[in-house]
Amino acid sequence: MAHSALVGAAGGRTPRLGRPVGASHPGTAVGGVVLLLPDGEVASARGASVRAHAALLPLGRRLVRAGRGEGLVAHVVRYRGRGWNGTDAQLASDASWAVAEAVRRYGDVPICLAGHGMGARAALRAAGHPAVDAVLALAPWLPEDDVAAEPEPVRQLVGRRILIVHGTNDARTDPELSYRMAERAKKANRDTCRFEVHSDGHALRAYGDEIRALAADFVLGSLFARPYARPLADALAAPPPLGLRMPLAAGFGQARRR
Repeated sequence: MAHSALVGAAGGRTPRLGRPVGASHPGTAVGGVVLLLPDGEVASARGASVRAHAALLPLGRRLVRAGRGEGLVAHVVRYRGRGWNGTDAQLASDASWAVAEAVRRYGDVPICLAGHGMGARAALRAAGHPAVDAVLALAPWLPEDDVAAEPEPVRQLVGRRILIVHGTNDARTDPELSYRMAERAKKANRDTCRFEVHSDGHALRAYGDEIRALAADFVLGSLFARPYARPLADALAAPPPLGLRMPLAAGFGQARRR
């Protein structure tokens, strides 16, 4: 399909925040927002994926439960379509729109962009908005290195807390690409770390509980200054490659839930 046709196919749609994830608690002031960005496709004129949207709901519910005391709210962003679509970077544009809409709706509160796959790429790209404090990138889809093209930007990550999580058996997007980007990001922003989930794939299902626990620790520590768990604090403080190849241990977070 021609690129112009892809652009036109999404032209009549608008992105949406939708309703907050999890139960609402009347009377609790909103203290922070997580915008969850679903996976997508390299090029597509199709509408947003219901399956990719649903895949982020368990993470959203876990984050809202963990951050209830601080008034954390989560939304799964509904894109105009599921395609990145080249230089249009449509998913990143929708992520930027979602940040602006969250600011309009909730005011001056800290925001975390949390994405999976192509949504993680969108989260990293849209991090330059001044309301964004943190980025959680799960199995980020990143383009192959190309000497003829500019590498993925990292300047917009300065001043944010960045956590990348990638399965070592990801067959859809090479985990080494996220390591290389993390290396460049770490040079621009020391508050960058990356965890490797050994033997897990793109969907990150094998260690879902541990990943959600790590995500909650990161989001609450970044938005509300809760103390990070020791592995996360060590990863942020460690120089490359140690802080960018931190293994996610089985059972992470269980001690805090007891």
